[in-house]
Amino acid sequence: MAVVTTPGEEMHALVERMYPLCRSITGDGVRATLDVVGEHLPLEVHEVPTGTQVLDWTVPQEWNVREAWIADPSGRRVVDLADSSLHVLGYSVPVSARMPLSELRPHLHTLPEHPTWVPYRTSYYKPDWGFCLAQETLDALPDGEYEVRIDSTLADGHLTYAEHVVPGQVPDEVIVSSHVCHPSLANDNLAGIAVATFLARSLAEGTPYHTYRFLFAPGTIGAITWLARNAGRVERVKHGLVLACAGDRGSLTYKRSRRGDAEIDRVMRHVLETSGRPHEIREFTPYGYDERQFCSPGFNLGVGSLSRTPYAGYPEYHTSADDLDFVSPEAMEDTLAVCREAFAVLDRNRRYVNLSPYGEPQLGRRGLYGALGGRSDAQEAQMAMLWVLSLSDGEHALLDVAERAGLPFDTVVAAADALHGAGLVKA
Repeated sequence: MAVVTTPGEEMHALVERMYPLCRSITGDGVRATLDVVGEHLPLEVHEVPTGTQVLDWTVPQEWNVREAWIADPSGRRVVDLADSSLHVLGYSVPVSARMPLSELRPHLHTLPEHPTWVPYRTSYYKPDWGFCLAQETLDALPDGEYEVRIDSTLADGHLTYAEHVVPGQVPDEVIVSSHVCHPSLANDNLAGIAVATFLARSLAEGTPYHTYRFLFAPGTIGAITWLARNAGRVERVKHGLVLACAGDRGSLTYKRSRRGDAEIDRVMRHVLETSGRPHEIREFTPYGYDERQFCSPGFNLGVGSLSRTPYAGYPEYHTSADDLDFVSPEAMEDTLAVCREAFAVLDRNRRYVNLSPYGEPQLGRRGLYGALGGRSDAQEAQMAMLWVLSLSDGEHALLDVAERAGLPFDTVVAAADALHGAGLVKA
C-alpha cells in the first residue's frame, strides 16, 4: 500500500532539505535556499549589488564561508562548521591563527543556562569573528595553544531575494513575506518559508480575487531593499502577512499591523476566534520581524504577522534546540490552514450596494425565499439576506455584516451571492 504523505509531512521534508544550509543576510547559502524553494515554485530572483542605497541603509558586502573550525592542542577539531552552520559567528571576518585558550575565549559564545545548546550569533555590520558552541564543550577545553581557522570572504557582491506572484482577478496585492537569512533554525524561519511555499501552491490551484506576492528575503535589510526598489508601486499592496516561527507546537499568535484596524487585522481576528483554536492577538510593536518595515510610518501598510510561539517566546529560540524535532508537520499544516481560511475571507470580503434601497425588496417573488425552503438553516440564511440588504451601502463589507449580525461569514457570503444573482445588490 502506498504511503500517504500529508501536506504537513511534505513541509517538514522541505524544512529538512533547507536545514543544513549555511545562510546569512547575503551569500551562496541564501541562493541555495532559494534554489530549493524554486523546486516547488517558479521564482523571480533579484540580485542587488553591494553599495546600493536602499532607504537609509546600504546593501552590505556579500559574506561567504567555506570552512570554520577550532583545533585543540592535540589537533582534534572541537568546533567545526561542518557539524552545524550555527558554529560560526555570522559575518565573521577571515582568521588563520594560533593562540592560547585565554586569548580565544572572548571569541567564544555559549549559553551557560543551557549547557548542551549552541547559540546563534551574528555581527553583520561590525567586523568581528567568533564561534558558537555548547557550554559543556567549552568547559571541557584544556589549556594550551589552539589553531583557529575561518575561511570566509567579505567582498563586493549582491544581496539576493526572490518573489513569486499568484495572479488574481484584480491588481490589488496581498504580500506574504518570509525571512530566509537564518542558518540551521527550523522554526525561525524554515517553517515559515515552507508554509509560504505551500500556501502559494494552494492559491495557484484556483483564481484568487487578489494578486498574491510572496517575498523570500533576508530579514530587515531584505524587506528594506524590496521597499526601496518598489516604492513607486507599493500602493498596490492592500494587505500583508509576515510568516515566522510557523512550526512549533505552541498555539497561534497574530500580531496586528501598526494601523491596528487594517482589514487583515480584522480578518485574522475573525478567523482565529470563530475557528475555536487556542490563540493570542497581540498589539503592534516596532520590534519583531519584517512587519515593522512594511508598517514603518512612511509606508504604513496593512501588514500583520502570524506565528505560533512568537520570537523570543520559547527557550529554544536562536539556539541549536530549534531543530527538526522542534517543528511538527501537524503544526505547520495548522498554520497553513489558518492562512488559507484567512485569505478565503479576505478574497470574498466585498462591499455591496443595495439596488433597491427604498423599503425591503420583495424576496418571495424573486424565488429567494423558496430557495431556502429545504435548508436546515433557512431562518439564519433569511436573516443573512436581510442584513446584507440593510448594510449594503458601499461602506460596510461582508465581514462587517457577519460580525454585526452574529452570523457565519460563509452564510453571509452565500446570501450576498443570491442577492447579487437576483439583481438586488452590486459589488
